Amino acid sequence: MTHTRTALILGATGGAGFEIARALRAHGWQIRAMHRRPDDVSSLIPDADWIQGDAMKAEDVMMAATNADLIVHAVNPPGYRNWGKLVLPMIDNTIAAARANNARIVLPGTVYNYGPDAFPLLREMSPQNPKTRKGAIRVEMEARLRRAGETGVNVLVVRAGDFFGPNTGNSWLAQGMIKPGQPVRSITQPGKPGVGHAWAYLPDFAETVARLVDRGGELAAFEAFHFNGHWFEDGREMAERLRIVAGVPDAPIKRFPWPVLHLLKPFVSLLREMAEMQYLWTVPVRLDNSKLVSRLGSEPHTPLDEALRETLRGLKCLPAAPSQAVSLAAG
Repeated sequence: MTHTRTALILGATGGAGFEIARALRAHGWQIRAMHRRPDDVSSLIPDADWIQGDAMKAEDVMMAATNADLIVHAVNPPGYRNWGKLVLPMIDNTIAAARANNARIVLPGTVYNYGPDAFPLLREMSPQNPKTRKGAIRVEMEARLRRAGETGVNVLVVRAGDFFGPNTGNSWLAQGMIKPGQPVRSITQPGKPGVGHAWAYLPDFAETVARLVDRGGELAAFEAFHFNGHWFEDGREMAERLRIVAGVPDAPIKRFPWPVLHLLKPFVSLLREMAEMQYLWTVPVRLDNSKLVSRLGSEPHTPLDEALRETLRGLKCLPAAPSQAVSLAAG
């Protein structure tokens, strides 16, 4: 079987998949991306090899993974709909394709796996006793990956808090705190006053994944790492920095309308999924990155104001930087 440092990205149009693809490409990997309508999205990663396929179809994933060394499983059901029916079959398809091609699986992990008995500081070996349906599904995903690791499939899980970044429209920041596509006039704060919260700048997270993958020979068959990212002892600090970076330091910070969300959740699937995660905004949840720093020496870390500025530009809440504007005009 011929391998050429090829990474198959499942979910390349999502925030995590897109940024991991970019980071791996910068580290010399050839990128292959699968999508149901590749002609519609291929311009997102123009130097990738785009293949038509559906992550729900085992034969499509198997074909796309031919001779791949790495499969990045960053795919989720559109709009977080039908998690219970779609998520586990998709991870099974990825495991089967990785086994057939002797490829390593990379899973961007979440804190959904954990319940109150593991808070406030999450370590790689913390007990996974979730209190939500989505958390139980994530635990089962990782259980299947762990069993695969015991039977010859290499697996890497890198876990982080809430993602944000210039290419992350499906996030709490973009969907719950500000309004993409318009200047920042107010900010909505989901968390309780004084409660800490962990955020992960996706380009830093993706760079971390790429560095770990490049040291694959040092990894166990199943290996998990926690990414600390940007931690705030009081989650309101994120909202305060957002309005400063946006150039509107006096913009109001509003409380998130949780009661309204719960009233509407029976009718809107996205709101139902968001409501299920409310508990993560009522208690401090931080990730211990000691193991990661021990392995890599440091964690990639973009200064917060720079990360927020790039995020707001990417979400079209700030004008593009001069160099970006020239580049886009030339294109």
